[in-house]
Amino acid sequence: MGLTMRQLAVLFASMMFSAVASAAGPAPAAKVDLAKGEQIFSQQCVACHGVDGNSAAAIYPKLAGQHAEYTAKQLSNFKPAKEGEKPLRENAVMAGFAAMLSPEDMRDVSAYLESKTQKPGTAKNKATLELGQKIYRGGIAEKKVPACAGCHSPSGAGIPAQYPRIGGQHAQYTESQLSAFRSGTRGNSAQMTAISARLSDVEIKAVSDYIAGLQ
Repeated sequence: MGLTMRQLAVLFASMMFSAVASAAGPAPAAKVDLAKGEQIFSQQCVACHGVDGNSAAAIYPKLAGQHAEYTAKQLSNFKPAKEGEKPLRENAVMAGFAAMLSPEDMRDVSAYLESKTQKPGTAKNKATLELGQKIYRGGIAEKKVPACAGCHSPSGAGIPAQYPRIGGQHAQYTESQLSAFRSGTRGNSAQMTAISARLSDVEIKAVSDYIAGLQ
């Protein structure tokens, strides 16, 4: 049965709308406000994470130069997905700060931090440098531990939106996070939980120290 003139008109209009939408492409990403991000950081974060995100205390991570998507995801993970549930990352201090931030705030402060330059770090333990390098570059085959460089890159720069920048990070902080993955108190990466579970304390310390010297 043939289509009526009204049906043809509706079909034509639908086709034209689809063509225009396809030509326009995907919706543009939401704009970030670096000035607002700097304001949030200055008011809530600088005391622990340092000027421009370069923390002086090794217990707090350097955030300068970190991929914005990664930082925003970590901030969101300090909030429970549902009321009454545990957050994927357990930290009472960060949970309090994250609770005050909207998704837009997280995006803005993360973009601000990505725009800053991380100060280089150094490896300090010569006795474990060779072991740390071996783990980072080649993994531990007998334990089925993959090379860290495979995801985080040889320089530790990571891959935006997927794997964080870890080169130059404080060794103490990296060690604490690998231990948290291993114990289950940090549960936002099944991959890192599995890898950390196969590492000894000595191996975690060695690779953490080696990572601190990457640039």
